[in-house]
Amino acid sequence: MILSLSSDTTPAPEPSTSEGVLELTQEAGSSFWQWFTGWPLQVVLILLVGTIVLVALRRVIRHTAERIATGGDKAPATSQRDAKSWFGSPLVEDAMTVANPLSNARRAQRARTVGSVLTSTANIVVGVVVLLSVLSVVGFEVGPLLASAGVVGVAIGFGAQSLVRDFISGIFILIEDQYGVGDWVDLGSGAEGEVEEVQLRTTKLRALDGTQWWVRNGEILRAGNRTQRWSRALAEVHVPVDADVDGVRAALGRAGDTVARSEELGHELLEQPSVRSGVDSVSDFSMSFTIMAQTRPGAQWTVSRALLRAAQDELHTMGAVRGERVDAPDKA
Repeated sequence: MILSLSSDTTPAPEPSTSEGVLELTQEAGSSFWQWFTGWPLQVVLILLVGTIVLVALRRVIRHTAERIATGGDKAPATSQRDAKSWFGSPLVEDAMTVANPLSNARRAQRARTVGSVLTSTANIVVGVVVLLSVLSVVGFEVGPLLASAGVVGVAIGFGAQSLVRDFISGIFILIEDQYGVGDWVDLGSGAEGEVEEVQLRTTKLRALDGTQWWVRNGEILRAGNRTQRWSRALAEVHVPVDADVDGVRAALGRAGDTVARSEELGHELLEQPSVRSGVDSVSDFSMSFTIMAQTRPGAQWTVSRALLRAAQDELHTMGAVRGERVDAPDKA
C-alpha cells in the first residue's frame, strides 16, 4: 500500500535557540533583581551609610584635634584688655601660652589624646549600630544578643571597674585641663613633682629629688596645680622682734622694686611685688613679713629667691638682722 502525504501538511516551527537563551536570561535577571531588592540591597545601603558616617566623623574629629593641637587661627587683637601687667609684659590670659615652654606640647598631647578617644568611640558606636542593623535585616533576632551582651558587659565592668575608673578619670583630666605636661602638681600621698606625661590610665611625675612617680588617674582625689595660668611668688622674711616695723616694710618694698626693675626677672612678673599688710606672725625672738608677686607659670621659685636676696641686701643696709624662708619647694 502506498501512502501519500498531502502537499499542504508541514511540520510545526520550533523556537530558535537564541530566543530561548534570551528568555532564560531575562527570567534569571528578573529573579535576581527581585531577590537583590530585598534584604541584600538593604544590607548594602546600611554598610554604605555606615561607612560614610564613620568617615565623616573621623575626618571631623581628626581635623578638630589637629586644629586645637597646632593652635588654630590666632584671635584678632582687641582694644579692650583686662589685667595688664605694670611693666608692659603680656596679659595674664596670654601667659598661658607664652610662659610655659611646654604649653604647646601640652595642648597638642591633650587634643590628640582626646581625639584618639573620640575616634575609637565613633568606631565602636557606628560599628555596633551597623552590625545590629544588618543582623536585624537578615532576620536574626537581636533581642537575645543584646540581653547576653548586657550580662557580659556587667560582668566585665565588675571585674575591671578600677581600670574603667582610671580611664574615665583620665578623660576628664584631659578635657577639663586640670594639669598637663610641664605643670608642677601635688596629687596627694607625697606624689608631688613636674608632670612628664599624662595618659588615660596614669600620670607620670618627676619629683625634685629625681623620683619618678606613677599615679593612677582613678586614685587622684585632689590635684594641686602650682603652674596653671599664673603663679604667685611668696618670700617670707624674719626680722628681730624689736625691729622697726615701718622701716622693715619700706626696705622690703624697695627690694620688690629692685626685682621688678631687673632685666632678668622683670619680664617674669605680672604685677608689682608688694608686702602683705601688717605682720604675719610674731614669736619670742622674731617677726615675719611676706613679699608676694604674681608671676608667669613656673617662675615663682626663681622670683622668690630673687626677692629674698634683694630683701637681705636692703635689711643689711638698714642694719636689721633677718632670716629668710621661701614658702614653696625650691624647684630648680
